[in-house]
Amino acid sequence: MSTTNNHQAATDSDSRIAIVTGGGRGLGKNTAQQLARWGVDLIITYRHRQADAQVLVDSVVERGGQAIALPLDVGDSRSFPVFADTVRAALRHHWQRDHFDYLVNNAGIGVRASFAETSEAQFDALVNVHLKGVFFLTQALLPLIGDGGRIVNVSSGLTRFAFPGYAAYGAMKGAVEVLTRYLAKELGGRGIAVNTVAPGAIETDFGGGTVRDDPLLNAQIAALTALGRVGVPEDIGGVVASLLSEDNRWINGQRIEASGGMLL
Repeated sequence: MSTTNNHQAATDSDSRIAIVTGGGRGLGKNTAQQLARWGVDLIITYRHRQADAQVLVDSVVERGGQAIALPLDVGDSRSFPVFADTVRAALRHHWQRDHFDYLVNNAGIGVRASFAETSEAQFDALVNVHLKGVFFLTQALLPLIGDGGRIVNVSSGLTRFAFPGYAAYGAMKGAVEVLTRYLAKELGGRGIAVNTVAPGAIETDFGGGTVRDDPLLNAQIAALTALGRVGVPEDIGGVVASLLSEDNRWINGQRIEASGGMLL
């Protein structure tokens, strides 16, 4: 697939457009909300929770922005060419453009199992979503990203510190961080900056909501965190959004951890 693109990123007078995968809930939702507050238009994706995604879209539109929600299974790379065609058509229909500016690879799944008990099926599911999905979705969308655009890949604090039960998940996120540096190198000629945001433990429904709903675990993590509490989605969305702004245009190929100072 060709990765060349003659389109320039939008000028300051144009709308900026971001694709946020998994943007209807959790960290993706907060990222999308932050971007909308900054005047960025949105294409958010969902897998099952269309209603949640639509609520976010409606709230953005009510505030004068533009947003749409599209279905996407990031674990099914065979669907990516069709998704790219859908994005292309949506850009022309809603924005009268043929490119967007920002890609946030956020969608993910959680698997908690010891190394000895991790099944091949669980491992493959994590590969398909967190590594293969990020790699080939970005590849499929690359011709639609304007020169001078931005990509943020969401990783995890679990690539720096280790907790039993997350060997496979942490390994996938470590691979994403390496991929980020390669993308930054290979896309630099088009002025596209690529970075990683690595959240620490966050109170969401991710992975069954264990961090949020287990008081003992929550307290244990808070005790390991310099700021004395577990993170919430509002701690992360602004970090992701800030890496897409022109103010941070010279940050490239970096891993930014947003963990409140876990295990320093």
